[in-house]
Amino acid sequence: MRKLNDFSRRDALTLLGASVATLALPRLARAEPTEAAVLRDRDNPVLGNPDGDISIVEWFDFNCPYCRRLEPELRQVVQDDGKVRLVLRDWPILGPVSVAAARMALACKYQGKYDKAHDAMIGVSSKLTEPRIYELVAAAGVDVDRAKADLAANAKAIDGMLARNNETAEGLGFRGTPSFIVGKFRVPGALTMDQFEQVIADARKAKAAN
Repeated sequence: MRKLNDFSRRDALTLLGASVATLALPRLARAEPTEAAVLRDRDNPVLGNPDGDISIVEWFDFNCPYCRRLEPELRQVVQDDGKVRLVLRDWPILGPVSVAAARMALACKYQGKYDKAHDAMIGVSSKLTEPRIYELVAAAGVDVDRAKADLAANAKAIDGMLARNNETAEGLGFRGTPSFIVGKFRVPGALTMDQFEQVIADARKAKAAN
């Protein structure tokens, strides 16, 4: 990704080792992805302001405790700012149930309810199981039978998106969830609200300087 930098603010770096759910499998060396591949994959869900001046791209796993913990603060930052485009990239690295959750959430977008499925699954404190996935999305107003049918009909597209998410994460050197791109800064770990606000401000300054 062109002109991509590591976010090196000292208070953020202290969090990285303790605030990432790591990928245990061997990682393949991959070429760094293009800016368009990271920011503008048309199939990945976008929340916040789709026309925002700064993009935050989040790689996450529904079973990642750090992803769950930061989600309310991240969404609050996006809402308060009003000019942030939040791109959600499902990166299910924590086992088969994580893959099932990601595939179900992405299937829900075909009925316009990805955000409801996402919020339902990321908002729980207990580890997901496949029966629990269906319970949660049904309670969020998703037609589960339709979602299963959409998943079957669109499995190739959904699995292709998950593969691209994995390729971009590995190409950027990320080793676990959550990981972020904020503007053109890499942020490989969880941040607080204040830290998100600061890196967004830094990203705007960097953009204005170019």
